[in-house]
Amino acid sequence: MPKTSARLLALLSLLQARRDWPGALLAERLEVSARTVRRDVDRLRELGYPIATAKGPDGGYRLGAGADLPPLLFDDEQAVALAVALRTVTGGGIEEAAARALTTVRQVMPSRLRHRVDALHVTAVSPAGPPVDPSVLATLSAAVHAREVLRFGYASSDVPRRAEPHHLVTRGGRWYLVAWDLDRADWRTFRVDRMTPRVPNGPRFTPRELPGGDVAAFVADRFSGKDECRGEVILDLPASVVSTYAGDGVVEELGPDRCRLVLGAWSWVGLAASIGRFDADVEVVGPAELRDAFAQLARRYAAAAG
Repeated sequence: MPKTSARLLALLSLLQARRDWPGALLAERLEVSARTVRRDVDRLRELGYPIATAKGPDGGYRLGAGADLPPLLFDDEQAVALAVALRTVTGGGIEEAAARALTTVRQVMPSRLRHRVDALHVTAVSPAGPPVDPSVLATLSAAVHAREVLRFGYASSDVPRRAEPHHLVTRGGRWYLVAWDLDRADWRTFRVDRMTPRVPNGPRFTPRELPGGDVAAFVADRFSGKDECRGEVILDLPASVVSTYAGDGVVEELGPDRCRLVLGAWSWVGLAASIGRFDADVEVVGPAELRDAFAQLARRYAAAAG
């Protein structure tokens, strides 16, 4: 039995190393007969590994994807790399799931690998984003891969949305879906934590060309002064002072101690609070949502002061 178990592990490692394996080559690498390879493949199938058989004069085997996750086999470097990656997960709302996965991986590691992982004291510093359901991430990723129209509810709208999903990205601790909005006929970036996918998906679509052709550049451009909530105010401060702390905002000088600021954020209240940090008199030019956000903050601050 020990010999058979070791051979099964060796066979599994080979099947994971490349996409297709001719039966004769597997037999040669394992130094067994083709019949023994067939029987070992059957044993792995009984353990839950989805191994497909290729027909033809040469024959062959392929390790595929199944309905359940079977036990996996990692070499030493893969195991350590996986543990380090899980330990350094920050943002995106999947920290808890990553911590549980790290505990699972560490439990089955041999002591020599556990010592290597435990000796790595890594602190990942990144903005913490809102929690995201891993099943939602899986649903969106599957829709991107299958090129299927996505139907979903969005927190900022009571009307169901329809979009062609192209890329699932993370930025600043948050997950975003880059998609072509079918109802608005334009490219949009949707916050995943605000999305509620609806099943089933819509029909398949032909991928469109993303402006600029590069998703990283596209997302950077969208976040450069193109936030969901964008307002305009006049501050009783010199433009030289405001521009130092305005980030992606646009500052226009109106006088020696007065300037116009156009700034964006992901919420109106957040935008109002960001403008309030300048510690100066504010005149809201617009829109009305920003004025309402200042009123909401005023009530909160008055209650806190009382």
